[in-house]
Parts: sequence; structure tokens; C-alpha cells
Amino acid sequence: MNTKPKSKSRREFIEGAAALGVLGALGAGHLLSSCNSRRERYEVPAFLNTAPDGPLLKAGVIGCGGRGTGAAFNFLNAGPNTQITALGDVFQERLDRCRNSLKEQRDVDIPDENCFLGFDAYKRVIDSDVDVVICATPPHFRPEHFEATVQARKHAFIEKPCAVDPVGVRSVMASGRMAESAGLTVVSGTQLRHARDYNATFGMIKNGAIGDLISGNALRLGGKLWHRSREEGWSDMEYMLRDWVNWNWLSGDHIVEQFVHQIDILNWFFEKFPSQAIGFGGRHRRPTGDQYDFISVDYTFDDQRKYQGMHRQIDGCYNTSDVVIYGTEGYTNCRNSIYDYDHNPIWEYEYPLDEDGQPTGRLEVAMTDQSHINLVNAIRTNNPVNEANRMASSTLVSIMGRESAYTGQRITWDEMMDSGMRLGPEEYRMGPVDIDPEPPVPGTAPD
Repeated sequence: MNTKPKSKSRREFIEGAAALGVLGALGAGHLLSSCNSRRERYEVPAFLNTAPDGPLLKAGVIGCGGRGTGAAFNFLNAGPNTQITALGDVFQERLDRCRNSLKEQRDVDIPDENCFLGFDAYKRVIDSDVDVVICATPPHFRPEHFEATVQARKHAFIEKPCAVDPVGVRSVMASGRMAESAGLTVVSGTQLRHARDYNATFGMIKNGAIGDLISGNALRLGGKLWHRSREEGWSDMEYMLRDWVNWNWLSGDHIVEQFVHQIDILNWFFEKFPSQAIGFGGRHRRPTGDQYDFISVDYTFDDQRKYQGMHRQIDGCYNTSDVVIYGTEGYTNCRNSIYDYDHNPIWEYEYPLDEDGQPTGRLEVAMTDQSHINLVNAIRTNNPVNEANRMASSTLVSIMGRESAYTGQRITWDEMMDSGMRLGPEEYRMGPVDIDPEPPVPGTAPD
């Protein structure tokens, strides 16, 4: 006998929701009615399946690794008349892999004169007559690359996170304001904000489906991503760049480089940013780099509401990824479901159906493609979108948690905004790097 509560059908939900005053988003994302008469009705944005046609939009890619290459294809998938015309990277083989993939899969030819190598490759990509710059290097370099992009009056797609330290975050915030003044579009790699199911759920919550928000919890527990062992002949800089995801100055630690997605969801749904963080963490099995392999942080808003986040990258452990927000009348997984406190589902997002009439569990458009559809649409309709500040703010919240775990101290938003912390070397060249390879020890930093 199956005693698991069944999800309500569309008809059952409409009838029940009307009685409860929580009629909301159905299907791919339009809010049909206000969930709470006390609240101003929020309309979920309608997403396009493809960007409108228009003049050729040319994009250049800075950082040709896996994410940069993926973003190049996302841009090509966004709509007609989009093209990748320039590539830049520090390593020849990464540039070649990206270039070859574009040729083999999409018949895109990047001429030799538009393939640039070196730490200054970003400048030449930006100057190569592109309209859009895809910033996808390790996060340490993002502030400098984004600033140069905006100064050249180019639209931007900037991967998450946008920085690894407070100085970098403030730089991105300043460049974002400059972009806004110039009427440029800036879309970030926090792609869950472009997912139709998350947006429909946000609409439900915004319109009161679980009452007033109380607290939240996020888990991202998994194995280690990857590492590169040092090879003979590699300088400090080359080794760190090839192993970048394990070095704090390049990635920001995994709470910044990865967990920023979960933090951004919580900030989005609460519609504000925490004012302080108290965290802890440690390192047991990470084979390279100087960062932790687990971190847990308690975040507090200025009104004393809280959310808690745990992130771990250790092989052989229990894995899960989950974000839950609790309200006065129920809770949500933020993605596609809302429950009452008897654990009965009171709303679920309706995914497209397969040939047998069953929900596919997949979105009409992948969120990574949707991000670029929204980017191209904003440019072609002359309705600029600017996500720089919200991504910078979520990045700073991630850094705030990292620094609390590293130091063992309570860290506040104001302290981070005032901090002169800048990670990494002053000069970029292949050779020695004066970075302490040892992970931080809480409680040992000088006052």
C-alpha cells in the first residue's frame, strides 16, 4: 500500500489554491493570481525559447577551459546570427581544444589572428571587434577582465563567482555601475536565476505561498572535483593555474567557487543579504592546494533571521544537494515544490510531458542556454539587463563565510566591504609565486 501523499493535479491545485488565496505559477512560469491580498502581485518573467533575430552578434571567449567552451556553445545556441570570433587563454592546448570543438561541432572557424595567448590575451580579445565578451577564466582574474570589458563598452557574460576577495568584489560592483550608465547588458553565471522552475517557485513564494519567510538551509555535499599533480618543469604559476580549483587565490575556496549558487538562491528568495557570518571548516583529504575541503556557516540577517549552509568535497561520503526555505505556513525546495508542515505537497512545477504524457522533469530550455538567450534578447531589444551587483553581493557573502571559517571569528558584511584583502600575486608571469601553500588555521590570525 502506498501511503505517500500524492501531488495535486492542476485542477485540484487551482480549486484548493483559490480557496486558500494562494493561486500562483503554473506550467512554465506565469503567475495567474496574487497569493496574498496584502502583497503586491508579482509577475514571473516570461522566458523565450530562442532570442530574436537581428544583426550579427560577435562574442569573444576569455578562458577556454571547460566552462569557457561550454559558454561559447551556450551563446551559439541562444538564437540566430550569433557567432564566436575570438579566443584567449594562457595555455595553447586549452585554446586549441576549444577551437577544435567549435569547428567539429558547429563548423565555427576561428582564424589564427583571433586566437590570443598569454596573461594579456583578454585585452586582445576585447579589442578584436567583438560585441560580447565571455569572461570564464579562474575567478581571480574576473574583476580585471570585467573592468576592461566595460571600459571598452562591450556587453558581458561573466561566470560565477565574480571575484575571490573583497577588493575584487568592490571592483566588480564599480564596473557594474559603469556598465549600467553605459547601457550595457551584463549576465552572470549564476544560471539558476534563469531556470524556469526556480523562477516559478520564487513567484509562488513572493506571492505568499508559505507566508513570511523564517529561515533557510542549504547543503552541497559531494566528492572532490579534480586536482592536478605537479609535473616536472612546471613553475609555481603554471602549476597553480593548472590546479586552479584547489587554490584559494585563484578559486576563492569551494564555498566561493561552487557554493555561491546555493547562497545566491537563498539571497534571491529572501531578497536581501546576510549581515554577518559565523563558520568553521577544515581539511582532511584534499591532495593539493591550500583550501579547506569542508565548511559550515551560520548566516544572520540584520533582522535576526538566519540561513545555514554546509559544503563538503570529500570522496566516499554521503552526498546530497538541497536548498530549503521555511515560512510561517510551509516550506519549499526553491526549485519545483512547496509543502505544508504535514509534508503534503501543495504545489509542484509542471514540467513538459513526454510522448507518453508523463512529466520529463526537464526544462524546455537548459538554464545555461537560457542565460544566453536572455543576454542576446536584452541586447537586441535594447532593454539592458545588469546582474553584476547581485552576483558581486552573493560572492561577498560567500567570502564572508570563508573568512569566518578560516579565522574562527565572526565576520560582518561591513567588515568585508571595508576590507583591503586582495589575494594573489601582484604580477602575472610564469615563474615563482610567493603564496603560502599551507591552509589557514582558525584562531591563529593576529588581531
